Amino acid sequence: MSNPLATSPPESKISHDARVDTLSAAVRDFQRRGKKFRIYHGSTNSTRTADFQRDQIIDTSGLRNVLALDTERKAILVEPNVPMDDLVNISLKYGLVPPVVMEFPGITVGGGYAGTSGESSSFKYGLFERTVLWVEIVLASGDVVTASASEREDLWRGARSSYGTLGVTTLLEVQLIDAKPYVQLSYHPVFSVAEAVKRIRAEIENPSNDFIDGILFTKKSGVVMTGRLVDRTPALGAKLQRFTRAADPWFYLHAQRRMSQSSEPCTDIIPVTDYLFRYDRGGFWTGKYAFLYFMVPFIFLMRWLLDAFMHTRVMYHALHQSGHTDRYIVQDISMPYKRAEEFVNYVDANFGLYPLWLCPVKLGPDSALRPRACHQMTDKNMLNIGVWGPGPTNGRRFTEINRKFEQRILELNGLKCLYAQTYYTEEEFWELYDRKSYESLRSKYHASSLPTIYDKVKPNENTMKRSWIENRSRRIPDFVWRLWPVSGIYGVWKTTASRDYLLAR
Repeated sequence: MSNPLATSPPESKISHDARVDTLSAAVRDFQRRGKKFRIYHGSTNSTRTADFQRDQIIDTSGLRNVLALDTERKAILVEPNVPMDDLVNISLKYGLVPPVVMEFPGITVGGGYAGTSGESSSFKYGLFERTVLWVEIVLASGDVVTASASEREDLWRGARSSYGTLGVTTLLEVQLIDAKPYVQLSYHPVFSVAEAVKRIRAEIENPSNDFIDGILFTKKSGVVMTGRLVDRTPALGAKLQRFTRAADPWFYLHAQRRMSQSSEPCTDIIPVTDYLFRYDRGGFWTGKYAFLYFMVPFIFLMRWLLDAFMHTRVMYHALHQSGHTDRYIVQDISMPYKRAEEFVNYVDANFGLYPLWLCPVKLGPDSALRPRACHQMTDKNMLNIGVWGPGPTNGRRFTEINRKFEQRILELNGLKCLYAQTYYTEEEFWELYDRKSYESLRSKYHASSLPTIYDKVKPNENTMKRSWIENRSRRIPDFVWRLWPVSGIYGVWKTTASRDYLLAR
C-alpha cells in the first residue's frame, strides 16, 4: 500500500501543479515572442561551462520535492531536482532503494534521466534513465504532457540522455527495489588491465552480485570490487566500515590499502548509504588535485581539517567559480570489452592519468540520441572507463589533445558520455549521432525554442583559444587572475561566501 506521502489529494501535488502551471505560462510566453530559452536547474554536476541570462531561462530550481511513494508498486514520485541523497534516504525509510544510484549525492533525478548516468549496479539494471517509469514534461509549446511506455513512448525514450533539449521535465516516477541495510563488499586484487577486464566479465555472470566496479591504480595494479546487499552486521569483533564522516578514509585510498595488504580477496561490511555515496568525499580521487594545486600536504590530518570542502557539491561549485573546469579532462568512455586494454594503454601513454575507474554498464539502443554505432552493437555490455585529471592550461593545446582523445575513442568503437565538454565540430557530431531521428522528435514536440544537444555540449570558442584560465571575477584584473593561486582562492572564497560548504554537514 502507499505510504502517507501518497495521500490523495496531497497538498504537495497541488503545490506542484501550481508551479508547473507557472512554468507552462512562462514557456508559452517565450513561444509567443519567438524567443529561445534555456532551463536553469540551480545546480550542476557537469563540468561543462554554462552561461545563463535571466531573461532567457525557465527556472525549475524550485522543483525539488518528493510527492509520493507507493510501497506496493515499489515506485517513488519526485520532482526533477530531488538529489540522490534525498531519494535514497526517503526510500530507505520504507525498506526500498533505487536500483541505480549515482555516486554523488547532489546528482538529481532529472539530471540522471536526461544526462546519461550509471553506477556499479548498471551492469544489471542499465543506466539510471531505464529506471524511470514515466515523466511529466512541459513542451516548448507550453503544453503539459506525460510520457511512458504506454503513452508518447517516443518522447519517453527520446528524452533519455537528451540533456533537456526536448522539453522541461517537471515530474518523474522512479522504480524502486527491496533494500537491505548493508553491502558486503569484496576486494579482488588484479595485476594487469587484462586481468581486471577478465575478472569484471566473470563477475557479471555471477547472479549474486548487486554491484561491480574497479579501480586501476597503475597498469599493473588495481582492484575489482563486488558487492551484495545483505542483512547481517559484521561478525563479532569485526569493524563496520564507513566512508561518509570526516574521520573516515576516502574510499579509493581505503581500497588501495586493502589491496596492498594481501594478494587474496578481502571483505568489508558497509552501511548501504555509505556504500552508495562512497566516492563523494574527494570526488573519487580528483580532490587530491586541489591539495596539489594549493601545495597542501595530502595527509589524513589535512583531509580531516578540510573535509567540508571535499564533498562533491562543494567541489563542483568551487571548480566552476575558479574557471578550472575548462582545463580538466573529465571523460567517461564506454568501451567494448575487447578494446578496453588497448584504450587504457593509449591513456597511459598519452596522459598518464591514474587512477582510472572501471564500471560495467548495460546499454540500451532505444534513445533518440544514442550514437549510430550503438544501434549496430550486438553486445550491449560495455566497460565504462573514467578518465579524470588536469590537462594543459593552454586552451589550444587542451583542445588539441581532447580532439585526439575523441578520435581515438572512435577508432576503438567507444562511446563518449556527453555530460562533459565535447570537442567535435558540428559536422563530426552529427556524423556520430542520429540527427534525423532526433530532429524529427524535436519537430513533433515543438522543441525549436530549446537549444539542440550540440548547442549544449559544444566548446566555447573563446575558451579554446585562450592561453590562460578564464577570469570569472569582474573585479580582479586579468594580470592578477593569471597569478597562482588567485583563481583557485577565488573559487574557494565564492564557495565559502555562498555557504555551500555547509551542505557537507
